[in-house]
Amino acid sequence: MLHTFVALVQDKPGVLTRVASLFRRLSINIVSLTVGESEQPDTSRMTIVCEAPETAADRIRASLYKLEITNDVDEVGRSEAVIRELCLIKVAAGPTAPSGLQSRSQIFELANVFRARVVDLAPESIMLEMTGGTSKIEGLIQVLRESGFTILEVSRTGRMAMRRGKHTSRVLQALGQANGSAAKSKPGPGPKPKLSDDEIIPNQFPDVHQEEEES
Repeated sequence: MLHTFVALVQDKPGVLTRVASLFRRLSINIVSLTVGESEQPDTSRMTIVCEAPETAADRIRASLYKLEITNDVDEVGRSEAVIRELCLIKVAAGPTAPSGLQSRSQIFELANVFRARVVDLAPESIMLEMTGGTSKIEGLIQVLRESGFTILEVSRTGRMAMRRGKHTSRVLQALGQANGSAAKSKPGPGPKPKLSDDEIIPNQFPDVHQEEEES
């Protein structure tokens, strides 16, 4: 099961290393990780998508809170947040392409269908920019390959997520929540949860040189 965590962390050297080391010690694979500036000074917003059992979500969140560089952690779902991904796709389109120069017009048509944008046009290639959900991006890549086009390069940012604003119960039901009151009763970011003795990860703040020796 995929879990999406949005963490506000201090903008300091070594933050990414500590978060990656935490997931390594938990034996949980990180599917995608994006980091950038946030609305708060000296604070970065980190979106982490990981593959883990459903019961492991609380332990992951509590473990992230144990890091001294973590200010806040929130787990979001598709119905609770807007989740997007940016993708750049470079496709071969020139005289040497299977359809010749006609391949460009075909790529333009596919870009319009998927609401992608042409950001670069070279003699031998076309670069498309697309923003959307993971399924939408995978759909465009699959159609390009099945149509016989050669994909030269693909660059993806990974998921970025932001919790939705406050809505009425009717809007929440349309977003996939059975009961709007359930969303209202869900507690927001509160005090950092405490780990029990058997859940505390030993040596959670390893020195960088120790990490290099272990590897």
